[in-house]
Amino acid sequence: MKIIRLMLTLLMCGLVWLSVTSCFNTSPVYINTKNTRNIHMIVKMNKGDYWNTVKLGAEAAAKEFNVNLTFKAPDSESMIDEQVAMVEDSISQHADAIILAASSYMGLAQVVDQAAYSKIPVISVDAEVGSAKVRSYVGSNGYEAGQKSAERLITLLNGTGEIGILNFTSASLNGEHESGSIDYGARDADEREKGFLNYAARYPNIHVVQISYTTSSTAEAEDLTRQMLKNHPGLRGIATLNETASQGAGKVIQSMGLDNIIRMVAFDSSPSMLELLQNGTVQATVIQNPFSNGYLAVKYAVEAVQGMDVPERVDTGTKLIDLDNMLYPENQKLLFPFVK
Repeated sequence: MKIIRLMLTLLMCGLVWLSVTSCFNTSPVYINTKNTRNIHMIVKMNKGDYWNTVKLGAEAAAKEFNVNLTFKAPDSESMIDEQVAMVEDSISQHADAIILAASSYMGLAQVVDQAAYSKIPVISVDAEVGSAKVRSYVGSNGYEAGQKSAERLITLLNGTGEIGILNFTSASLNGEHESGSIDYGARDADEREKGFLNYAARYPNIHVVQISYTTSSTAEAEDLTRQMLKNHPGLRGIATLNETASQGAGKVIQSMGLDNIIRMVAFDSSPSMLELLQNGTVQATVIQNPFSNGYLAVKYAVEAVQGMDVPERVDTGTKLIDLDNMLYPENQKLLFPFVK
């Protein structure tokens, strides 16, 4: 009987193309699909290959578990007030559960508490939020992802040289910008940066000379990359910590003919990024598992509505992709998680 249960579970994981790290339970979970659940998913922004894939996974789970899925997102990751308003709207509409990828760790905390007060379970996906009322977090470990990025870039530089980092939103949890204003940033951005810097600190000949922050604009990421290269003509490496930053920096390096001068480790796996990887502009990229993030967030939201215990944290993992391993079958499923 145990063998049969294990085989069924592995088959289910294969059907939805989840990574091995996402398949945690070795016994089937019996979810009541007779009743339609109204679940709202609110993510950081309404564009980008990453969020489209999160939505794809969520829709696959919604179909499987009889969920009426409402997908909402602002135009930019920096539109925190708009995201708060979307959560408030979901509360007023009496959603059965809310799935939230918070653009601000502290900025969304109070409204999540409000949802919990209204007896609406909240599942955090991709980015954590500063509320103890969140039932479960589904996503990658940002600190480990930052360490993977640093390890590869430093290896490419043979342990010496100047490095620039292009991060997203405000990475500081205290959020103090150069202007002195306070803006609580995204926890995932902060954790990736911390992981990178702590790993880089082991190498006395590696110097992180500039860290810049972009919002959700590729054009802004391009401008910041040009300014970084101008400020530091001896720059040898660039690490970008999300999809938008990666696309902007990669485009600049390619257009300026710096492919053989600047080593770059990117983040996420948009089609344009994979092209830059194949032509040598980018040497490696850290990818997440957005399909699993979306699928599991809906699954655990349904379980929470049903009154079942859900895990406090679900690490869907990250993987570093380069030309040597991008064609491996298991990596192709992560890079191209399409569902018919």
